[in-house]
Amino acid sequence: MGTSRHRRWRRKIGPVSRWLPTFARFSTVLLLIALGLFVALRVAAPYLISTGFVRSGIEDALSKWTGYHAEIKGNPVLEFWPTPRITLNQVTIRQPRESGDKLLGSIESLSADFSLIDALRGRTSFHEFNLLRPNLALTRDENGLIDWSYAGLLARAISGVRYENGAEVLDPDLDAEIGAVTVEDGALVVTDIRTGNIYHFDSVTADIAWPRLSGAISAVVIARINGEDLKVDYASRQPLLAFAGRNAETRTSITSNLLTAHFQGIASIASISALSGNINATIPDMPALLTWSGKSIPGIGTLKSASLESDIMSSGSGLRFNNLSLSLNDASATGVMDLFTQPGKRPKIGGTLAFDEMNLKPFLDAFALRLAAGEAKEISSGMSEPLQLLDVDVRLSARRAQMGLFELSDVGASMIVAGGEAKFDIGDSQFEGGEMTAHLEATKRDFDGGGKLQLSIRDADFAALAERLQLKGPLPLATGSLDLDLQSSKAIWTAGLGDVTGKLHFWTREGTIPGIDAGALRTQAAEKPFFPLSAAASGAFSFDRLNLQANFANGSAEIHDAHITGATQTLTLSGVITYQSNGLALSGSLEATDPAKAAELPPLPFFVGGSWPNPVISPVPLLNAPAKP
Repeated sequence: MGTSRHRRWRRKIGPVSRWLPTFARFSTVLLLIALGLFVALRVAAPYLISTGFVRSGIEDALSKWTGYHAEIKGNPVLEFWPTPRITLNQVTIRQPRESGDKLLGSIESLSADFSLIDALRGRTSFHEFNLLRPNLALTRDENGLIDWSYAGLLARAISGVRYENGAEVLDPDLDAEIGAVTVEDGALVVTDIRTGNIYHFDSVTADIAWPRLSGAISAVVIARINGEDLKVDYASRQPLLAFAGRNAETRTSITSNLLTAHFQGIASIASISALSGNINATIPDMPALLTWSGKSIPGIGTLKSASLESDIMSSGSGLRFNNLSLSLNDASATGVMDLFTQPGKRPKIGGTLAFDEMNLKPFLDAFALRLAAGEAKEISSGMSEPLQLLDVDVRLSARRAQMGLFELSDVGASMIVAGGEAKFDIGDSQFEGGEMTAHLEATKRDFDGGGKLQLSIRDADFAALAERLQLKGPLPLATGSLDLDLQSSKAIWTAGLGDVTGKLHFWTREGTIPGIDAGALRTQAAEKPFFPLSAAASGAFSFDRLNLQANFANGSAEIHDAHITGATQTLTLSGVITYQSNGLALSGSLEATDPAKAAELPPLPFFVGGSWPNPVISPVPLLNAPAKP
């Protein structure tokens, strides 16, 4: 069996071994002939092809592509090894004089590979372009379109491209080969006619792959803007549709030290009417980004980082962000957001965000104080203040939330910014075992006209709050309620304690005030003309209820008849507390709760002065009291 198998293999291999040497010799001869022709062409090319011929060919190619007139002042250089290549120096591309003499740009050095065979046949074709230190100027017109060219092949291809059956379609007579284009140390200036802004891109390096006009494009561009390097990766299977301002499949990434963003989907450089796809962006240092962009947002220091990821699509006259994941510092939220834009009206952001845990302070800084910082823009008539450039109507919820030193749970809130007013409401929240609602409002003149704060707390554990805030001194420890109404005529972010006016109402159920012993207070008052409060701090004052009202103005609080009612004695206080310096000037009295026990516990008037938390108490003699012997 094995012998017969070897015989069959020998019969098959035998004929191959006979013709294989012949094939090898033939292939070697062909290879040598091709190599000889290649070397011969390279050697003879300088004598067969003139520099002027290739130079005029590339001049004609540039003019054909752009519709502008290409002028070459420097002497061209031809190279034939390893590939035929021409280098042109001092190239200027401008509109023909009879059409306006508009300058598109200049190129210090332009080199391109060309076909040696085509050149020998009297034709020129170029590929693999390299531009050294080009300086170009482009214009973005009122419709949002880039003035790519004047009347050349590129312009005709952009205007003649069609969208059929989900693909970009270009007539064959408008199609052409391009190849690869590289840019070194370039500069680009883009003038936006619509906004009047001028954008400068320096140190531009680019690597562009675009085999044919009708094919896909991919490009990597690195440029320096305002001293920061920015890398853009762009790819599209429909580049001509994109350059025409029509909807096109696009994949774009932006990378820098200040911002990382990626978009994949359908987009247009002219409008957002049919935008759809997925977007994600990360800002690791928000203050640095604002500094780089020349913007300023007061109070933004607490917002260090931000990121978002979302499906995005056009919706009516705006954009919808579905499946939105938003992060502000360490707080993350999910939800749905809408951006509405209408001609002559301010853009508006609306939607809902659900947080597991959040810090309200950076959220307020980011969305309430200066949502559109920067120079004022004209919307319809007249000039609008920066904050009037954007309206907001956002609903928030959070399982846990922090606002300064306060912690909330099960929070339901809303943010409304319209025209010259901003309102932030906490409609429902759990706070220290009770409930809290709040209303923050800023108004007038870019919100510099001031604002107001209204706060209501019901049945909260103020003993736990005092411990959390590490407050010192004899304070009421009880479950109670608070109404606070404050306002300021100054900008919210610049107002100090002395700029605030308002009123407070605080009342509680039973509780204690540690550090105040009513018996020791009477003993010290009977023995001394004045003494520190710490001398009567051996016990605590127990009370059944507390009721306090105060007004705030000019850096101080004026207390109106604060009543702290205990089972046997009642403590009454009134006067002024200068809370900027912790100074006190209060008149008080300690007397029997039950008038029938006035003889046993006679009224004890006193004056409280000094500073918190250990002021000095000075008893005040009664006018009708008998003189001491």
